[in-house]
Amino acid sequence: MADYGWQSVGRIIAGCAALLILGSPLPLRAAPAPSITPSVPPEHVILFVLEGVDQPALKAGPMPVLTRLAKEGSATWTATSVKPALRLPSMASLVTGMPVEKHGITWNAFDFIRGYPRPPTVFDYLDLSGGRDSAIFFMDESLYQLAKPEPYTDYQMCGPLKPECSTATVVGYINQYFRKATSGHGYGHAILSLPHFLVVHLPEAGRAGVASGRNSKAYKDALRSVDGAMGSILGIYKDLGLVNRTTVFVTVINSDETGKLNGASAGAGTGLPQVPWIAWGAGIKAGYAIKAPVSIIDTGATVLRTLGLETHTEWESRAVEEIFTSPKVVAAEGGGRSDQSKSMGN
Repeated sequence: MADYGWQSVGRIIAGCAALLILGSPLPLRAAPAPSITPSVPPEHVILFVLEGVDQPALKAGPMPVLTRLAKEGSATWTATSVKPALRLPSMASLVTGMPVEKHGITWNAFDFIRGYPRPPTVFDYLDLSGGRDSAIFFMDESLYQLAKPEPYTDYQMCGPLKPECSTATVVGYINQYFRKATSGHGYGHAILSLPHFLVVHLPEAGRAGVASGRNSKAYKDALRSVDGAMGSILGIYKDLGLVNRTTVFVTVINSDETGKLNGASAGAGTGLPQVPWIAWGAGIKAGYAIKAPVSIIDTGATVLRTLGLETHTEWESRAVEEIFTSPKVVAAEGGGRSDQSKSMGN
């Protein structure tokens, strides 16, 4: 069987290297985002975390899937990220709902001695508030720092140290993962059925922009690749009959290994990089321009709000309430996993 280098983070951190063996990567299908029925309550959430993508990039690509999500959903192109504009601190702020000065991760490479972040993450809150599971696909080794092994999360990771790790390969892995997850057995995964929350990190455009420039063919090809990956993953949900019960978020941590803003402008008065923040799908207003200020820090609370959950904590993440079509309804706590099995027919 082919070994594509994806690794189980929990086993790596424990010191036992174990490779996740999956089938051959499937080709990207550059399909448009499928249509949704907005009245259906969301049961699943996808979060795409991109790098090196902003509004002008839509013309350079082009990126038909991202363009459609922005036009048909709720969007702002002036959400703020954090400083330093580095991959690991930015992603830490996104998942912990805290600014860098509070979560304390200021470095940009995996450091075993420093351990995991102390603040709870959105994945912890999803489990504690409603028994919701998460599957996270990270494409950089620095993000091992955030991959605290828990029974309700399934981290899978590769990066530049694995040349076979590409955006196209990620789509194949997610497809294989979902096939095994729907079997009810898990095949070694921490989660035995489909996750309620899927996080997909797609940094290819940011890397190409740094290496070759944002006017290069490599950058434009990377934008198309990232957009095709998003379309393919949405296609997986459509094939499983889940797209009408799924909400999609897209944002950009807009960082690279140097800490440069990678083409983004800074927000007036804040000095923070401005990035896209888009919501689309079940329960989300269509064709809506977000008016209130948004930060990538707000992503976690908005994911919980989407699933009808509350955190009852002091984190700084705040739900972007104006994007939703219906008033907030809090789901019953602890029912997530059994409900999920019923929805998948397991």
